[in-house]
Formats: sequence, C-alpha cells, structure tokens
Amino acid sequence: MNNNIIKKSRLISLAAVLLILLVVYFVSLYKLQIVEGKKYYEESKNSVITTETVIAARGNILDRYGRVLITNTPCHNLVINTGELFPSDNSVDSNAVILQLVNMVHEYGNEYTDWLPISESPPFEYKDMSATDEARLDAYKTARGLDANASAVEVLSDMRNRYEIDSNYSAEEARIIAAVRYAVNVRYLINTSDYIFVENADMNLITAIKENNVVGVAIKDSFVREYQTEYAAHILGYTNWMNEAQYEKYSELGYTGDTKVGQEGAERAFEDYLHGVNGTVQYTSAEDGTVISTEYTKEPVPGNNVYLTIDIQLQEAAERALKNGIASISAELANTDQVVYIDGEWVDKKTEVTGGAAVVVDVKTGEPLAIASYPTYDLTALLDNYTQIANAENSPLYNRALQGEYAPGSTFKPCTSIAGLTESIINTETRLACGGIYTKYEEYGYAPRCWIYGSGSHGPDNVTEALRDSCNCFFYEVGRQLGIDRMEKYAHLLGLGVETGIELPENTGNMSNSATHYDWVGEDWTIGDTLQAAIGQSDSMFTPLQLAEYCAAVANNGQRHSASILKYVRSYDYSEKLYEREAEVISEVKSEQYNWDAIHYGMYMVANNWAGSGYHVFEGYTASSVACKTGTAQKGQTVSNDGIFICYAPYDDPEIAIAVVVERGGAGANCGRIAREILEVYFGLKSASDITETEGSLLR
Repeated sequence: MNNNIIKKSRLISLAAVLLILLVVYFVSLYKLQIVEGKKYYEESKNSVITTETVIAARGNILDRYGRVLITNTPCHNLVINTGELFPSDNSVDSNAVILQLVNMVHEYGNEYTDWLPISESPPFEYKDMSATDEARLDAYKTARGLDANASAVEVLSDMRNRYEIDSNYSAEEARIIAAVRYAVNVRYLINTSDYIFVENADMNLITAIKENNVVGVAIKDSFVREYQTEYAAHILGYTNWMNEAQYEKYSELGYTGDTKVGQEGAERAFEDYLHGVNGTVQYTSAEDGTVISTEYTKEPVPGNNVYLTIDIQLQEAAERALKNGIASISAELANTDQVVYIDGEWVDKKTEVTGGAAVVVDVKTGEPLAIASYPTYDLTALLDNYTQIANAENSPLYNRALQGEYAPGSTFKPCTSIAGLTESIINTETRLACGGIYTKYEEYGYAPRCWIYGSGSHGPDNVTEALRDSCNCFFYEVGRQLGIDRMEKYAHLLGLGVETGIELPENTGNMSNSATHYDWVGEDWTIGDTLQAAIGQSDSMFTPLQLAEYCAAVANNGQRHSASILKYVRSYDYSEKLYEREAEVISEVKSEQYNWDAIHYGMYMVANNWAGSGYHVFEGYTASSVACKTGTAQKGQTVSNDGIFICYAPYDDPEIAIAVVVERGGAGANCGRIAREILEVYFGLKSASDITETEGSLLR
C-alpha cells in the first residue's frame, strides 16, 4: 500500500516538472517569435556574412640535430578595405585618408608597402625595377593608354589626374597617394600577390587607427618568418609575395594571392613540404559591424617541418673560419710587394681577395654539413635593403660554394692518379723521372715545367711520392698516356663537372674535354691541353661543393654519394616522420684497394711529411690525423692565383671531407689554415657530444 502511494507521488512530481519545462519553453518561444520576432528579423536581414582566408603557418626549418633555424611569429597585417575607402557615393575623402594612414604608419615607426618604382621626391625618376615591378608598371601604362616609354613624371601626372589628387597636395604627398592607389588598382591588372598595406604592424599603430576611427583599413592575422640564426643565409633562403609567374603556378595548387612562397634556398627547394593549407572562417556581423558569430568552415593545416643535413654549429664555425682566414690572407698579400714585368714595364699584381667558399661533407653519406660562402649577408635585412646588398662589393648574394667555378689546380691530381692506376697506365711501384721540365714535346716548341723548375727536381717518384711532391712532370706523363677522354670519365665518376644532387641551384662547371674546349676558350684542342688537364688546369672548372664531394669520394674508396641537403621531414606537430633520406650512391670508381691505399697515403704525406705542401699547416696538429691536397690555380700574370685546398679526416677512418677555395688566395696552403680551424671545431664538437652521451648513459 505504501509502495503504491510512493510511486504515485513520484509520477505526480515528474509530471509537474515536465509541465513547468513546457510552460517555460512556450513562453520563450512566444517571446522570440511574437514579442521580439520583428526585432530579430530586422537584425538578421541587416546582418552581413563575410568569409575570409585563414593563413596557415609555414613549416619550420631545422638543422640535422633539430635546432630551429627558421620559424614563424604571429603578426597583424593592415590591408586596404576598398569598400570603405572608395565608397560608391564618394562619402569619403579617399586621398586625405590615405595620406593620414601613411603619416600614422611613419609616426609609429612602421613602413607601408610601396609598389610604385618611382623616386619619392622630385625630380621623379624610375628606380631599379624587378621583373614584377616592370610587369605592374607596363600593365598600368597599357590600361591607361600611355606610351611604353613614358617617363616617371608623365606616369605620375597621369596618376594625379586619374586619382583626382588636387593641387593642395605637395609633389611628395601626391606621390604617396598615387603609390597606394596604384597598388590597389594594379592588383587587378596582373595576377600577383594581394596588396598588404602594412606587414607586421605595430600594436600601437593598430590601436591608434582604432581609437581615431580611421576608415578604409582592415586587420588580418598572419605570420612572418623569424630567423633563429644569423648564419647559412645562402642555404636557408627567404620567402616573399608571389610574382605574376609564381601566382600562375601556385594558384593552380590552391594558393591564395596573399600567400608568401619560397624565393631562394631551402625555402624554395622544399616549398611543397613547408607550405600549409589555408583555412576559411565565416563572420556574421551586425549592421554596426559588431561580430555576432564566428565559424571556421575549414580549419587551416600548418606546413610540415623540414630538417636539413646542415649542422648549424659547424656552419657557424665554417663561416667564421672563412671570414677570418680571408682577412688574414688579404693582410699578408697586401704586405707583399708583387709586381710583374710585362711588355717592357713593371705592372702591379692584383692581390686583393674577392671572396671564397668552404664546404664540409660527411664522407660516409655525402651529406653537406656546412656550406659557407663569403662575403655573405643578413637574411633579416635582405628585403628591406635588397638593392644595396645586390650591388655591394664582391657580390654577397652570389653563392660561391655552389655556383662559383674554379680551376682545381693540383687538387685534381688524385683523380689523375686513380685513373692511371685503374687503367694500368701505372702501378703503385711505377717511377717516373722529373727533371723540372717535361721534354716529350720539346722539339715541337712545347716543354711545360714542373713547379720546382729552377730549384732542382723531384727525381723518380712513384704515385704516392708524386702526390706528396705534387710533381707536375709525373702527372703530365700519366695524363698523356691516359688521354683526355679517360680523364674526363674518372672525373665525372668522382663528381667533378657533373651535378651533385643538391636541391639548390648549382653550376656544373666543366671537365676539360676536346668536344667543348673550343666553346670555352675559342681554341682547338691540343696535346698541351691534355697535359694541363692532368694537373688541374686547361679549362677545367669546378665548384667548391663538387671538390668537397670529390674529396669524400676519394676518401671513400671511389664511392660518391648524392649531396642532398634534405635530412627528413616531420608533420607540423612533429608526431609523424613523413620522409627520411637514405644515403644514395650515384657513381663509383671501382679499383683495387691497394691503389686507393697508395693515393690515401700520398695525401697523408702532404699533411704529415716535411716535403708536403700542407705540412706547415698541420704541424703539431693532434686532434685527428689528416690527408690533404693543396692546389694553386693560375689566373694570369697580373692577378694572384686562386688557392684551393681539400682534405679529409681522420686518415684511418674518414668522417668528413672539406674543400676551401679563396679567390686570389695566392696558394692552396694558405687555405689550409681555414680547413684546420674547421677540423678543430668539428672534432671539438664531436668530443663534447661524446662526453654528453656518456654522461647521459651513466644517469640512466
């Protein structure tokens, strides 16, 4: 009986709760639809729905050990709101607002984007123009019916009329107004990036614009690249807005016009990995501009993270060693009175060093560990000072490590050696005499000399001793018997005069050969060219990267690897490895081990025997045994020779190979000091790493 009463009371309570909820629901519904329905209807009718792109963050670039080299920083960009700034009813004095905005930008220490390639003040003249600048200006002239050769003054005069810039504005002010309006208009004439009025605007500027209710400008969230290192400028590269050709390419891949893309270096080479996928957001705003709701219709997907093969600490050491070494060589050469007697008069010899490069590669994998070019530049200041940097003395934008082409001099002799041994022209016991001059063709008026001519001779050397002594006569004879075709074959197999596999722009240089010789020097091939090619002269020209990979291949018993700088790729959150590079053998010289041993020992004696040209460079060096070869490339009577140096270490179990080139460096031994400093840092870092790992293992 009691149980029935309890059940009945529960049912009554439940029914009461449901009844109350229904009453509340119907009252609310009545209020929304009947009482306030008209109000909400008017609001919905007057609300504005806009869709905007959400920029995806670009992937990071890191070194081989995960040190971040380039990342992103969130920023706020100011963009022109054309609907507000140029209303159809002409209710806004657009020109006055533009000038006000630009003045505010300057007041807060910012810069506005100026696409107009005309000087800022009279007399108005054209500035240096990029291809994109020219395309924009040509499009404007065509649209306005101006002559293709119209002067800067004529173009500005047309703009002043078109944009109704009255005479109350000074010439400088009129040019500012014209520049902004030109940038807004020209975007629709050619396919190129959107016009960003101010990139990475200061928060004080944004606050001032809002507080002063300045119309015509909108704020968009974005990202700017942030550099975590001041080194590796030639490797890392930079991003910038797309030009017309890039827009046509990338728009087909879904890129929007307000996207930056890689322009040089790793930023460009690995664009596909680094570029994220933009999202979209939908804003619903009230009539007064208040945002009522925000809905992401497509979430942005950040780009992936790219790991390079570069060790940034070793890169820093290589750049410093190169810079300091060049300064030291320059000072020494400047204190040496060098003159030559030509055509009856003494002529000063050009001794000033113009640049150089140093490349360090992993012998076992071919991976570049450091790629240094001097002079270099500051990546963070490149876009703001591009013209100044581009026109600076000795061309700092020029990547000498990958694009500089230099005669190898005597550093080519290991190649001639292995070719001669493998082709059985000589064996490890063969001895060839040196009398200081090669007389095989003396009766024809051609008798090239050994460098020792006038001071004696080397006597009968075998291949190991010839490498130690760098005896030209020995290699003249080996080269004569080999012939240029076989020399070319082995040079290519060892990586000279061919592509290295690196993803950055490189020159392939040239290994001397009879087929292209005339194209290079304008003369027919002769036996003398064969002899000179055997000692690294004639028209052989190689890049420092090729020389480093060649040295690594010699150290690796003829096995040459790709010089790719991509180590691996991880997803944007680092949770997944998307790509991992494996060492790739791209060519090989197969020869008996005793042949390689003879060459290795010859290069060892260059550094460790008193008769070797590298002996004084490495005298007392205890960090690791070294094998090396010096080279001196002649550039003519009135210009100092280029210095070339290659080495690998340790001698008994090679880990790294180094190539150093110094333009007008005088001699290869001069460059050896730069290589020694890099070696000391490498093995110092390796030792510190080994200690750290050992300590870590004890803690476990």
